[in-house]
Amino acid sequence: MAFRSLALRTVALCRRTLATEAASNTFPLTFASPYSSLYEGAAVKQVDIPSTTGHFGILPNHVPTIAILLPGVVSVTNEAGEVQKFFVSSGTATIHADSSVQILAEEVCDIGDIDNAAARSGLEAAQSKLTGASSEEDKAAAQIEVDVYQSMVAAS
Repeated sequence: MAFRSLALRTVALCRRTLATEAASNTFPLTFASPYSSLYEGAAVKQVDIPSTTGHFGILPNHVPTIAILLPGVVSVTNEAGEVQKFFVSSGTATIHADSSVQILAEEVCDIGDIDNAAARSGLEAAQSKLTGASSEEDKAAAQIEVDVYQSMVAAS
């Protein structure tokens, strides 16, 4: 009987619900890395992110979520409808119940700052490292490098 009571309370706590405190067509975005802060509570209409569960868009009243970012493009649509695109290497995104969003990236740069030739060169070097890697640790590190460079090439 005690187990059933605990199970019912757990189910009630785990139910997915929409954010209920947002009332507008924008939400506050904080987007930063250890080296820079791109947005600090700025009102935006939409954010699109690459995550381990797939690419998805965030709008006001989104279901509260925590996501792990994959290397790729984060697109931010401001109040005027203008889209700014950034490349992130990895990180996390947190969507809170009040519709605020926090994105913390290991590395981030404007898409326009990516040198396609340098990214291609880096990809070739990373692929060579992967081919020559002997230990599992070296293979994993090289695979991460390959994934990041592939995403950079695709983004540029």
